[in-house]
Amino acid sequence: MAKISIRNIMFYGFHGVYEYEREQGQKFYFDVELETLNDKASETDEVDDAVDYASVYQLVKDIAENKRFHLLEALSAYINEQIVKEYALVGVVTTRVRKPSVPISGQIDFVQVEMTKRR
Repeated sequence: MAKISIRNIMFYGFHGVYEYEREQGQKFYFDVELETLNDKASETDEVDDAVDYASVYQLVKDIAENKRFHLLEALSAYINEQIVKEYALVGVVTTRVRKPSVPISGQIDFVQVEMTKRR
């Protein structure tokens, strides 16, 4: 089994509970961790036996920029569902979504939601 991490991806999206968040949008940051079902790629050194993390990046980008969610939990779960659906080699996927601009009165770096899906 291999573990692949794509860290601190940034996309501009239109997610949030409040209408102004969905209209104005903001930056969102993502971490995606994939665990493969086997380690065949390490034995064969063949791209066809591996997860194409560039296409995983593109999938997350498409969802983050073109879909709209009220909750980070729903956004993260949808990403996980699509990754498991698209990539047969992925056994476990964990996605973290960070939202730096949140409607909280006080000093805060970001709010983060983490969701994991197992095949």
